[in-house]
Amino acid sequence: MAQKHPMARKPPRKPARLEPGGKASKAIVISGITVVSLLIVGACAAQDDYEEVGADCVNLDNRLPDGSYEVVDEDYCDDDGTVRYHGSHGAYGWYYGGVRTGARVARGTTVKPSDVSIVSRGKGTVIQRGGFGGRSSSGG
Repeated sequence: MAQKHPMARKPPRKPARLEPGGKASKAIVISGITVVSLLIVGACAAQDDYEEVGADCVNLDNRLPDGSYEVVDEDYCDDDGTVRYHGSHGAYGWYYGGVRTGARVARGTTVKPSDVSIVSRGKGTVIQRGGFGGRSSSGG
């Protein structure tokens, strides 16, 4: 019986030909779908970084000569951002953005911005979370 030479090898095999729609092509399609899905989920997760806007509770009936408003205690403002009346004390509401100097705020707006996170500057209370629609309520 003849021994094989230690350097002798089997001839290389030809790769198997896969028919269209075979296992390899299905694996590639599934891998591609997985990658695209992960990219979409990652993009959605990255959108949770909403701009944060500060808000101050102000007396909207008492605009000062320089165009600013006096900042008052947040307890005077409703949680839903609507104007709350206190008889002869005036109308109180949230003033969004703007520049606060001491007990005054100016160069902002009384229009509630959308798709941002709104936090009161006094107590740090979240008034609205960023995202689609935010949080709202209606009084009755």
